[in-house]
Formats: sequence, C-alpha cells, structure tokens
Amino acid sequence: MTSRLQRVGGPALFVLLWSTGFVGAKYGLPYAPPFLFLALRLAIAGVLLAVLAAALHSARMASRRQYGHAAVVGLLLHAGYLGGTFFGISRGIPAGVAAVIVSLQPVLTAVVAGRVLGERPTARQWLGLVLGVGGVALVVGPGVVGSGAPLPTSGVIGCLVALVSGTIGTVYQKRHGDGIPLVWGTAVQYAAATAALFVAALATEDLSIDWTPHFVAALVWLVLVLSIGAILLLLLLLRRGTAAGVSSLYYLVPPATAVEAWFLFGERVSGLSLVGIGVTAVGVAMVVVPPGRDRRAPGRVTNRG
Repeated sequence: MTSRLQRVGGPALFVLLWSTGFVGAKYGLPYAPPFLFLALRLAIAGVLLAVLAAALHSARMASRRQYGHAAVVGLLLHAGYLGGTFFGISRGIPAGVAAVIVSLQPVLTAVVAGRVLGERPTARQWLGLVLGVGGVALVVGPGVVGSGAPLPTSGVIGCLVALVSGTIGTVYQKRHGDGIPLVWGTAVQYAAATAALFVAALATEDLSIDWTPHFVAALVWLVLVLSIGAILLLLLLLRRGTAAGVSSLYYLVPPATAVEAWFLFGERVSGLSLVGIGVTAVGVAMVVVPPGRDRRAPGRVTNRG
C-alpha cells in the first residue's frame, strides 16, 4: 500500500505544483521582463538551497565532472525550458497554448530516450503517449481555435526552444544526474541558469521591476513551491523512474492548469475540456502505472552508459 501510494502520490503532487507555474507567470510577468524575473527567482532559490544543504550537512559534489553535468542540466531545464516558456508568454502566447506546445515533450522524450538511454516504450505506453497528446488538444483546443488571432512568431519560437531544452535536459539528467547530490546539485543548476539568464536580460531587456504585491507574491510562490519543491520532486522522480515515464506527467499540467484557472479566476472549463482531462489522465496512467502483475517500473531503463 505504501509503495503504491508513493508511486501515485509523488507524481500527483508534482503535477499539482508544476501546474501552478503558469498561474505564477500570469501574476508576475506584467511587472518584470521574463529573463530578469527568472534570474531573480533562480538566484534566490539557489541561495536558499545552498543554505539548506549546509545546514543539513548534505553530501557535496565529488568532482568537477559532477559540477559540469549539473551546470548543463541547469542551462537546459531552467534557463532553456523556463526561459523559453516565460519569453513566449511575455510575447503574447496564451498560457494554454504555451502549455500545449511544451506538453509535447513526452513524445519527444520517448524518442530521444530510446536512442540515448536504451529505454524502449511498450506498445501500451506509446498508445498512452498518443492519448496524452489528444487529451491535451481537447483541453486547450477550443480556446486556441476560437481566438482567431495569429500567434506571434517570436513567442512560438520561445516555446519551441523550451520544448527542445526541456526534452534534452530531462534525458541528460536521467543519464548523468543520478549520482549527483540532490540539494547541492540543484543549487549548482540554479547558479548556472541564473548566470545565463542574467546575461540574456542584460543584452535584451530593460532591467526594471515594479515591486507590486502581486509580483512579490508570485515571486515567493515560484521560488518556494516551484523552484524548490517541484524541482526537487522532479529530480527525485527521475531517479526512480524512466525519462519517458516521468516526462509523460507534463501531459497533466495543461488540464490541471485549466482546473486551477476555473477555480481561481472563474475561467470556464468546457465539457470538451473535461473529456480531454479524462483522456489525458488515462494516457498518463498507461505510461506510468505498471501492468497488473508486473511490479517493475514501467519501461525500465537499460542504461548503456
């Protein structure tokens, strides 16, 4: 019972926490440019994690190689994925459209992981991945089609950068990150991402922030809940599961965001969107949950590295 609760509870908590990132972006981006906003967020989170690691006497990085791997993951998962997503939203991409673009990551991850990690999704898992794409399209499709407005090219490019960066970062973390101390490694990731985002902000943005209560609340939420809680949980899930299986959880983020938007902002969830939420949940279950008698992790990794 405990192991089953852990298998379900961890992913469910991750989806719940991660989906609130779009809410935080909606609150915070009107008051700060995207790269500066993220650099500030990750810098604060990195300092807090370093203090936490020192206080808990957490295992330290053992070699320059580990520092290098952690830095690469930081550039991909944080600077690339988050930076691309925030940039896209700041350029006028609706949050739902950004969510559906980056939620294509599970399929891309399954393809890349098959070549790099030796993970071989089963026919059932491939069907689950396809159902996930269909479910997400049902959730956000009516709003996208109904808007009628052309999407800004720069925003679409930003979301595509986020998609590719998140995919490569997930696979890279799965291949090279298992032996890296979790807390110190994440702090190093944030340090590398902060440096890259700050350089991007210096080159492209007006370095000014409107410190409104909305911005402060969004910043505190994104630092504590997303950059510390959700990211540590994501890295822990990657250690226990396959890259494709964990990545499939991103399918549930747009439906969860739609429900949160209805609850927090009164945004209506259509009947078709509710059907999409159900289809997405079934698809993710087919990828993540082991078949009845097979208690091994789904799509167990054959690590060739």
